[in-house]
Amino acid sequence: MYETLEVSQYRSRGPSSLNTFTEIPRTLLEMSTLLMALPMLRLLPRGDNHTVMVLPGFMVGDESTTVLRGYLSSMGYTAIPWLLGRNTGGLEVMQARLRDRFEEACRRSNGPVSLIGQSLGGIYARELARWAPDKVRQVITLGSPFGVTHAGETQSAVRRVFEQQTGTTVAQMRDAIRAMEAQTTPPIPLTAIYSKGDGIVNWRVCREADEGHQTQNIEVWGSHCGMGFNPSIYRIIADRLAQSTAQWQKYRS
Repeated sequence: MYETLEVSQYRSRGPSSLNTFTEIPRTLLEMSTLLMALPMLRLLPRGDNHTVMVLPGFMVGDESTTVLRGYLSSMGYTAIPWLLGRNTGGLEVMQARLRDRFEEACRRSNGPVSLIGQSLGGIYARELARWAPDKVRQVITLGSPFGVTHAGETQSAVRRVFEQQTGTTVAQMRDAIRAMEAQTTPPIPLTAIYSKGDGIVNWRVCREADEGHQTQNIEVWGSHCGMGFNPSIYRIIADRLAQSTAQWQKYRS
């Protein structure tokens, strides 16, 4: 009982002030490191041309995933954007427009689609997988707070921007996500990537509570905003996407 309460107290806290304060410089560092690492990253196993849709995080659009999609295209995948403009966090996007976009991608694809979602985009990706599991090959989330249970788990300034943009409080969004059972793992292979250096959300809410035979939490070093440029994450993504659909295995560093 005491241990459960202690874990709950840690989860209800926001990210550390140091992590938040250093988010931007660490993101810039990850960008510069990626440039140096790209030649080696291109030596990783190549893809089979299956479709990979990349979903952006809160308050950004497809421009934030350009580098990642470019890398995936160079590795032999059909990497596509979500084409829905800036991700302002509205539930109507997840429940209607994104489903239409996903259906369009599936019609053009030669098989199930892999989904990569950064932050809020990862929550959307999980919902798509829950809605149409037969059309999703796997989901990879990058610092996605799908386990959020308390408003305090998000950095305060980001929380205020979210509420201003959506007209919805974090508590209301949490309740809506709970109604959709967002904490329930979709019945497909899922990799949740998180960092204890996250300066935007509590890293604990970006992990699967129970890892099953086709679910894995993977820790990396880095910032929240820089996950789309983190060389370690690119290596993990390349490994995950190159796997056979029939024999999915957990990542080994």
